[in-house]
Amino acid sequence: MINPVSSLGLGAATPTARISPPAATAATTGPSFADVLAEMTGNPVDALKSSEAAAIGGIQGKVSVQEVVQSIMTAQESLQTAIAIRDKVVSAYQELTRMAI
Repeated sequence: MINPVSSLGLGAATPTARISPPAATAATTGPSFADVLAEMTGNPVDALKSSEAAAIGGIQGKVSVQEVVQSIMTAQESLQTAIAIRDKVVSAYQELTRMAI
């Protein structure tokens, strides 16, 4: 009888053969998770401050209405992103607390 595995030149797999995990990299590139979270919490605050300044400038007549609206829309978008991230983190935490040990 012809062994289909050996006829392809792949060799027979032994039950004791194990695949070794890939070697871990020495250093990771890019920002850490803490850096990303710090940036995500800092950007909405800065956007809200700049939109507030633009609104005050608009009231004083120093900034055009279009710039005020753009600044407020940017602040709203960054705030909604921060809230969505917060909701996901809280949801993940609640899921972890529900796990049986």
